[in-house]
Amino acid sequence: MHLQLIDWVIVLASLCICFIPALFFSKRAGKSTSEFFVSGRAVPWWLAGLSMVATTFSSDTPNLVTDIVRRNGVAGNWVWWAFTLTGVATVFFYARLWRRSGVMTDLEFYEMRYSGKAAGVVRGFRSVYLGFFFNCIIMATVNLAACKIANVLFGLPRWQTLLFIFVLNVAFAAVSGLWGVLVIDMIQFFIKMTAVIAAAYFAVKYVGGLGTMVSTLTAKTGPNGLHYLNILPDFKNNWDMLLAIFIMPIAVQWWAVWYPGAEPGGGSYIAQRMLASKSEKDSLRSVLFFNIAHYVLRPWPWILVALCSLIVYPQLSDIQKAFPHIDPSLLGHDIAYPAMLKFMPVGFIGLMVGGLIAANSSTILTHLNWGASYLVHDFYRRFIKRDATEKHYVRAGRIATVGLFLSASLLVFVLETAKDSFDIILQVGAGTGLLYLVRWFWWRVNAWCEVNAMIGSFGVSIVLLILRKGGLVLATHYALLITIAVTTATWLLTAFLAKPTDKATLIAFYNKTRPFGPGWKAIRKEAGISDVEAKATHENIPLALVGWASGVATIWSALFTVGNFLYGRLNYAFALLAVFVVSGLVLFRVINRLWANNRAKEA
Repeated sequence: MHLQLIDWVIVLASLCICFIPALFFSKRAGKSTSEFFVSGRAVPWWLAGLSMVATTFSSDTPNLVTDIVRRNGVAGNWVWWAFTLTGVATVFFYARLWRRSGVMTDLEFYEMRYSGKAAGVVRGFRSVYLGFFFNCIIMATVNLAACKIANVLFGLPRWQTLLFIFVLNVAFAAVSGLWGVLVIDMIQFFIKMTAVIAAAYFAVKYVGGLGTMVSTLTAKTGPNGLHYLNILPDFKNNWDMLLAIFIMPIAVQWWAVWYPGAEPGGGSYIAQRMLASKSEKDSLRSVLFFNIAHYVLRPWPWILVALCSLIVYPQLSDIQKAFPHIDPSLLGHDIAYPAMLKFMPVGFIGLMVGGLIAANSSTILTHLNWGASYLVHDFYRRFIKRDATEKHYVRAGRIATVGLFLSASLLVFVLETAKDSFDIILQVGAGTGLLYLVRWFWWRVNAWCEVNAMIGSFGVSIVLLILRKGGLVLATHYALLITIAVTTATWLLTAFLAKPTDKATLIAFYNKTRPFGPGWKAIRKEAGISDVEAKATHENIPLALVGWASGVATIWSALFTVGNFLYGRLNYAFALLAVFVVSGLVLFRVINRLWANNRAKEA
């Protein structure tokens, strides 16, 4: 693909619009680690929410969705749509707790919640495990997608694409801190959304319009009678696929699996944004906005391009034929998305390239800052050098930023597709999710539960990998179930058998974060807090549950209303629109009542 002069002008303009404003925050970011990693806890809800959305919208996301649709149809997206349950639970049960904790990173939470050497072990281990190991896998996945896109569009080898990403992103991440990342994210979100909507428009136009696309794919079936357009999977003829893409995600995966951006109870860069918010209310609003934008605004432009690719390139060999220069090692269903971009006209190609660069940058910048915060604040500062100046730790953060990117770049040469990476991350994090939900509401959860959960999930994943190498290949969903069962049993037994967290630590944690529910009854009694006082200060659990249910209904009904309007299925669309209106009104009233209750308690 050859870009014209106007395309290059648009690409350059989009980069300048995104990155130049971030330079103004370099001086502020260098003042302290609080400014560098959590923006001085002064971020408004809309900026924190936009940043969350932009971070989870990366160069690999359209490729991943395209891969899913081409393999399992639109219904295959339930593997990540199910995480709506997690995200909305974070809004009503966890966002304010995180903000009340006052920690700089979510790993600092461990030494507030737990006591003894085990608390330090968990914090130190997870700072390296998540900040380095997991973080590098995620960044490698994002950069692999960028390499595939660059290879399709321009024929660039992997090393040249990685060099460009390094020059563009690492300097900004090292200089601007979280303030710069937030501003870049905000601008990039609008550029990316404009670009993907344009891509969907021209893809649909190329195949003859929405009506032609729908009629063509209605008549076309995939393997095992797969109907690509169905929003719900086939409940009759393909039990294995139904279990993998719908039952498992809805019944188990959303609460049992740790996945960056959709962590049960919040975590990683989602927690970082909540902690950076200027108030509890901003924390709640930011996560709610993120979930609505994440699940309603973004998916359909990607899905439309993926569906059109099934008409234009029904087989991988068709992509190879259309792009003979493609590196064979990069060929997969996920590459169909960049292959469809060839149908965009001059000017819009430049917008799309600028949007893809923005998509890559927003995620890489966040992961570099987030990973560096773990390595510096939770490992280096906590265990290696405790008494240095703030400028020293900021400098260490900048060095860690460079090291993280170089390490992630090496992994790019090992991974093959976005879906494979998605499965790896789900597998390694399987079984730990319930622990991260329960630890806020049950005092018996202790630091050794966290240690054993991580060892259990990682150990089972390694065993399954060895068995796979030996020829025993389990489907991903069965492997997940095994890992979840073993890991959950391991940490539950530990909660009852291991030495409990020190009572003084538990009382201090309770007084600071004010978790609610019967799981803290014993600690409230130890703290000398009566049931009357507890009821006066605790959250309204039934109201929060109504908020959770109405929030999930609002998001899913909005998502499927859009889809049915696009399909031309107006009866379903209007019925879902009615559900959206009713559930949205309930959601709005619940939020107003929650904050009215809070104001009354404060008064």
